[in-house]
Amino acid sequence: MLLKLKLIFLLVLAPVFVRSLDPTFNDDVLGLIVFKAGLEDPKEKLTSWSEDDDNPCNWVGVKCDPKTKRVVGLTLDGFSLSGHIGRGLLRLQFLQVLSLSNNNFTGTINADLASFGTLQVVDFSENNLSGLIPDEFFRQCGSLREVSFANNNLTGPIPESLSFCSSLESVNFSSNRLSGQLPYGIWFLRSLQSLDLSNNLLEGEIVKGISNLYDLRAIKLGKNKFSGQLPEDIGGCSMLKVLDFGVNSLSGSLPDSLQRLNSCSSLSLKGNSFTGEVPDWIGKLANLESLDLSLNQFSGRIPSSIGNLVFLKELNISMNQFTGGLPESMMNCGNLLAIDVSQNKLTGNIPTWIFKMGLQTVSLSGNRLGESMQYPSFASMKDSYQGLQVLDLSSNALSGVIPSNIGDLSSLMLLNMSMNYLFGSIPASIGKLKAIQVLDFSDNWLNGTIPPQIGGAVSLKELKLEKNFLSGRIPSQIKNCSSLTSLILSQNNLTGPVPAAIANLSNLKYVDLSFNDLSGILPKELINLSHLLSFNISHNHLHGELPVGGFFNTISPSSVSGNPSLCGSVVNRSCPAVQNKPIVLNPNSSNPYTGNSSPNHRRKIVLSISALIAIGAAAFIAIGVIAVTVLNIRVRSSMSRAAAALSFSGGEDYSCSPTKDPNYGKLVMFSGDAEFAAGANALLNKDCELGRGGFGVVYRTILQDGRSVAIKKLTVSGLIKSQEDFEKEMKTLGKIRHHNLVALEGYYWTPSLQLLIYEFISSGSLYKHLHDGSSRNCLSWRQRFNIILGMAKGLAYLHHTNIIHYNLKSTNVLIDSSGEPKVGDFGLARLLPMLDRCILSSKIQSALGYMAPEFACRTVKITEKCDVYGFGVLVLEVVTGKRPVEYMEDDVVVLCDMVRGALEDGRVEDCVDARLRGNFPADEAIPVIKLGLICASQVPSNRPDMEEVVNILELIQSPLDGQEELE
Repeated sequence: MLLKLKLIFLLVLAPVFVRSLDPTFNDDVLGLIVFKAGLEDPKEKLTSWSEDDDNPCNWVGVKCDPKTKRVVGLTLDGFSLSGHIGRGLLRLQFLQVLSLSNNNFTGTINADLASFGTLQVVDFSENNLSGLIPDEFFRQCGSLREVSFANNNLTGPIPESLSFCSSLESVNFSSNRLSGQLPYGIWFLRSLQSLDLSNNLLEGEIVKGISNLYDLRAIKLGKNKFSGQLPEDIGGCSMLKVLDFGVNSLSGSLPDSLQRLNSCSSLSLKGNSFTGEVPDWIGKLANLESLDLSLNQFSGRIPSSIGNLVFLKELNISMNQFTGGLPESMMNCGNLLAIDVSQNKLTGNIPTWIFKMGLQTVSLSGNRLGESMQYPSFASMKDSYQGLQVLDLSSNALSGVIPSNIGDLSSLMLLNMSMNYLFGSIPASIGKLKAIQVLDFSDNWLNGTIPPQIGGAVSLKELKLEKNFLSGRIPSQIKNCSSLTSLILSQNNLTGPVPAAIANLSNLKYVDLSFNDLSGILPKELINLSHLLSFNISHNHLHGELPVGGFFNTISPSSVSGNPSLCGSVVNRSCPAVQNKPIVLNPNSSNPYTGNSSPNHRRKIVLSISALIAIGAAAFIAIGVIAVTVLNIRVRSSMSRAAAALSFSGGEDYSCSPTKDPNYGKLVMFSGDAEFAAGANALLNKDCELGRGGFGVVYRTILQDGRSVAIKKLTVSGLIKSQEDFEKEMKTLGKIRHHNLVALEGYYWTPSLQLLIYEFISSGSLYKHLHDGSSRNCLSWRQRFNIILGMAKGLAYLHHTNIIHYNLKSTNVLIDSSGEPKVGDFGLARLLPMLDRCILSSKIQSALGYMAPEFACRTVKITEKCDVYGFGVLVLEVVTGKRPVEYMEDDVVVLCDMVRGALEDGRVEDCVDARLRGNFPADEAIPVIKLGLICASQVPSNRPDMEEVVNILELIQSPLDGQEELE
C-alpha cells in the first residue's frame, strides 16, 4: 500500500521532480504501475507487471514500438479486471490501441484519454461503465479510426462532436441506454464503414443524408425507437453489405432505392410497421444471404422473384399478412437452410419441394395450410433430410395421418404438428428420433395408444400430446427419456395407473395428466421428483392416499380435484384405517383348514358344466334347423300368394309359377309375406310415384298386411348383368341390415323388368328437409348433427362389407319418423356389367357437386374414398343449408369452395345455416365444417376412412347432448 501511495504521489504531484532525480525512469512503466494499483486482478493476469523493470515491453497485454520502446498498444480483453480506468493511462503518450473489453470496469469514460492525439483504436465494450459519453472525447480525435463502447450502461445522447472525427471507420455504441435523436452530422463521417447503434433508446426519424457514406459496409440501428420511413437515399450506399433497421417503429413502404444495394448480404427490417406488398425488385438483391421481414404488416403474395436469390440461406417473413401459397420458384434457392413463414394467411397444400432442399429449419405454423399432409417418401430422399432439425407445422388446417416413416428424420430436434386435424395413430417410428428434444402433437384428432417405442427418443425434453383421443396406458418405457422436463398428456382417454417409471425422470418439472380415465394408486416414488413445479392429475379415477413428502406436501388442491377416491390432507379427506384382509375359504374345499379340495370332486363339477354346455348347444342347433325349415316353407307359400296377386298398370300379368315358361317372372322376398293390395295403390301406379333417379323410378305400394314398401323399377335393363349375377348381387345387398341404411326387402326379375323392393321411409328425403321446408320447420342443430353422424355410421358399415355407394346425395338419404337418417340406393352400380366410369357418371349426373374428382381421371382407381368425398359435401350441405352447386344470375357458387374461402378468412361460423339464428354450439359446428372439408379433399389419400369419421364425430359431440336440445 505504501508503494502504491508513493507512485500516485510521484505521478500526480511531482512528475518533473521524478525525471530530475532519475532520468532513466520510464513514464510508461510508471503510468501502467499506477493503473494496475487501482485494479482488482482476481486471476492474477498482471503478475508480470513489475515497477523494477526498465520498460514494460515484456509485460502481458503490452505492445511497444520496437525502436523507441514506448508503449503503443494495451490489450487486456477478458482479463476479469475490475475498478476504474485510472488516470495512470494518461502517461502513455504514444498509445495507439487501448482495448479493455470484456472486463468489469466501472465508473465513467475519461474525456482526457483522447488527448494523446495518437490514439487510433478504443474498445471499452462489455464492461459496466456508466454516465454520459463525454463530448470532449471526440474533440481531439484526429487519428481515431475505431471506437466501441458497446454493452455498457451508458446514457444520454450521442455527442455531436462525433462528426469531428473524420478518420472514423467503425463506431459501435450498441447495447447501452443512449437516448435522443441521431445526430445529423454522423452522415458526414465520409470514412465510416461500420455504424452500430442498435439496442438503445434512440428515437426520431432517420433523416436523409445517409448516401454521403460512400464506403459504408454495415449499418445497424435495430432495437431502438426510430419512427417515420426509411431514408429514400439509402440506396446510395452501394458498398452496404449489412442493413439492420429491425425492431423500431418505422412505417410506410420500402423505398425503391433499396434495389440498388447489389452488395447487400443481410437485410433485416423485422419488427416494424411496414405495409404494402414486397416489391418484385427484392429479387435483384442477388447477393442476399439473410432476409428478415418478419413482424410487419406486409400483405399480398410472396413475390416469386425471391427464387432469384440463389445465395439465400435464411428467409424469415413470419408474422405478416401474406396470402396465397409459397412460390414454386423458391426451389431455386439451393443454399437455403432456414425458412420461417409462420403466422401469415398462407393457403394451399405444403409444397413437397420444402422437403427436398436439405433445410435445417422449417416453420410453417399459424397459417391456413391444408388440406393435407403431403410428404414425399422420406426413405427415398434420406440425404435431403439429414440436416433437418426443426419442423414446425402447428396451427394449420392439415389433415391426414402422421407418416409412418417420420422416424427417418434422424436429425430432428423439434417436431411440432399441434393444432391441426391429424387423425390416426402416433407411428412407432417416433422412437427412432434419437436427437428429438421437443415433440408436440397436441390438439389434434389422434387416437390409438402412445407407442412404447417413445422410450427410444432418449433426448426428449418436452412431450405434449394433450387434447387428442389417445387411449390405453402410459407406456412404462417413458422412463428411458431421462432428460424429460415436461410431460403433458391431458384431455385424452388414457387408462390404467400412473406408471411408477415416471419417478425415474428426475428432471421433470411439469406433468399434466388431467382429464383422462387413469385409475389406481399414485406411486409413492413420485416424491423423489425434486424439480417438480406442477403435477396435475385432476379429473381421473385415481384412489388411495396422495404421496406424502417433497412437492406433494404443497400441491394445489385443484391439481388433484375430480378424483373422489383420493384421500389425504390436501383433499381434506382422511384415509381409511388399514385392516387385515379377511380369510376367504374355498367353498369347494373338503378341509376348511388346509384349503385342499378333492380332485375327484372338482372333476365332477367340470364334467357337469361341460355337459350343460354341450346340451345347450345341441338344443340351440336343433331349434335353429326347425326354424329355418318352417321359414322356408312360409317364404315359398308367400311367394306363391304374392305372385298371384301381382297386377301392373298396362295390362301385363306377372306371377310366380312353377312352370318353366320364361314369360313368368321370379319374385323373391328376404323375409315375411309379400301379398300386394290392389286398387288405387296398385303396383307401379303413376299416382304413387315417389321420385326418379339415375337408376330408376320409385313407387310406393302397400302390402295386404297394411305395410308400405317402396318399389324401384330399374331403367338400366340393357346394361344389367345376367339373371344369375343379378340375383347374386341382390342376395348380397339383401343381407345388409343397419339402422342407418334402407333395407332391401326383396326383388323381382324378368329379362325385361327388374324391381327392387325396399322398406318405405315415411318422412321423405334429406333434400326435402333442407331445401323444401319452411324456416319454421327448420332442422335444429342437434337434428343435423345426428343426421351427419347417422349417415357416417351407415357408410362405415357399407365400407366394412366392401360395398361402395357411388351415388351419395341428399335425395338418397331418407329420414324416418324418429328423425334417424337412412342411406338408400347403395350398391346399385354393382348391377352394371362393368364399373365404367363414363356410364356411371351418366347414370348419376344428378349428383353434380357430390362426385369425387377422380371420376374425371381414368388413371385413378375408384374406391371408398369417392363416398367419403360425397359425404364431405353432404356434411357441408347439412350444416349450411345450401346446395352443393347453386346457380346465381351471373355466377356459379360451389359449396366446398365457398366454405373453404370462409375458413381461410376466419369467418367459418358465418357458413352455418342462417335459419338456426345462432342457436348452435360453435365448438361442434366449426370442427364439423372442417371435417367436411377434409373429407372433400381433392386428393383421395387425404380423406379419412368412414370409421375414423365416425370416431371423430363422436368425439366432437358435445357432452351436453343429453340435455335439452337447442331450438
